[in-house]
Amino acid sequence: MSTNPTYEVPTEMRDFAEKSVEQARKAFDSFIGAARRTADTVQGSAELARTNAQDVSARGFEYAEQNVNAAFDLAQKLVRSRDLQEAMQHQAEFVRSQFAAIQSQAKEFSGLAQSAMQQGAERAKSAMQESADQARKAMEQGASAAQQTAQDAQHAAQNTAEKSGY
Repeated sequence: MSTNPTYEVPTEMRDFAEKSVEQARKAFDSFIGAARRTADTVQGSAELARTNAQDVSARGFEYAEQNVNAAFDLAQKLVRSRDLQEAMQHQAEFVRSQFAAIQSQAKEFSGLAQSAMQQGAERAKSAMQESADQARKAMEQGASAAQQTAQDAQHAAQNTAEKSGY
């Protein structure tokens, strides 16, 4: 009966393989961590945009309600007017006050929109910078791990060759 020759994997090669798997796992964890942080930042930016949109929308409804109430107040005053001159006076007052109100509303809307855009741009810039920094760090760690793995493989191969007499 012939026995199959047994070949034992050298300890250096097993250590090298284990170290390679460990380094690959660390590099992957680093990439996943960076991706998760980026996703969280993007989600935060989306939440900020949603909140700003809700604020603008709520303010728009408030303005609409104010303007409609002012129009109803005018209608009530017109109905109660005793003559055409009084009705014209109410109409002129309404036009003046509504013109001022609309100017004020437009100014406030402009400020809200500008603030929302500025916050969004700052958040996006920060997120992009942070993501780039994290990706760069993960790439550097991965490259360093790969370089170390290559050196370990070379040493393991040399040690194995020396032990086997090659």
